[in-house]
Amino acid sequence: MSVFLADQILVTSTLRSLHYGLYNSLYEWFHPLYLNDKKNDFKTKEFVTHKLLPELYNMVVRYQPELIWSDGDWEAPDTYWNSTDFLAWLYNDSPVKDTVVTNDRWGAGCACKHGGYYNCQDKYSPGQLPSHKWEKCTSVDTLSWGYRRNMKLQELMDLPTVIKDLVITVALGGNYLLNVGPTSDGTIPTVFEERLRGVGAWLAVNGEAIFASRPWRVQMENTTIPVWFTSKGSSIYAIMTAKPVETTLQLLTPKTSARSKVTLLGYSFPLSWSPIYPNGGLTILLPELPYSPGHAWTLKLDNVQ
Repeated sequence: MSVFLADQILVTSTLRSLHYGLYNSLYEWFHPLYLNDKKNDFKTKEFVTHKLLPELYNMVVRYQPELIWSDGDWEAPDTYWNSTDFLAWLYNDSPVKDTVVTNDRWGAGCACKHGGYYNCQDKYSPGQLPSHKWEKCTSVDTLSWGYRRNMKLQELMDLPTVIKDLVITVALGGNYLLNVGPTSDGTIPTVFEERLRGVGAWLAVNGEAIFASRPWRVQMENTTIPVWFTSKGSSIYAIMTAKPVETTLQLLTPKTSARSKVTLLGYSFPLSWSPIYPNGGLTILLPELPYSPGHAWTLKLDNVQ
């Protein structure tokens, strides 16, 4: 699992490890060569030949990104962009052939069909566990991917909404790209900074359930509150995206044994639990839940199936 925080910064398996990725738009709205190719119904490739491809090859050789986030492809087919030849070079002969990954925006009709991972569309969520690696790209500002001086607070995702969105995405096996719009001088506005720092504070406690995790055999349970599952090694993580109204929580799907153990991330002591039926399900006695900046808490289940 991976998480994008701020503009084009990819945070991967640990909080100490940054991997270098670059965004690239295939088309340029007002470039005269592109407009001429468009007028010719993309039967000419002056823009691709003289502008796009030289820049793409130079970008890879000079900067050697580990991720290329392609965009701006949808007006023309992949044959116009010459995507197949470029990607063949990228994955077989380029300086980053053994490390690079790409998304699925390489020509009209490619989204959700071709790519190292799928974006499918902006703010896409599959609703169930897909068979191919995917990524949700979304923005704190629900109305824009850039900075708006007239944005209103109610038009922004609040921190609990961001955390819930992140948790659901990871439980369904996706990467999470969270965009913010810097000002013209590169400053991150305070309302965006607060959310990014809030995500960091939540991950400082709960990141064990997020980074390097995998989907579990069950993605979600909804008894009294929504609970989303992730897994890592022999541990299962049950992430509560709302505060339980009772002092106990029932989970029906985990299979337990006498060796099963339940802990709350950020809490020092193991939690008491009892089986609901022989070798399956458990009722967990919850402590007074500590403050969570994202209004979400993680139970770690060991020796369960």
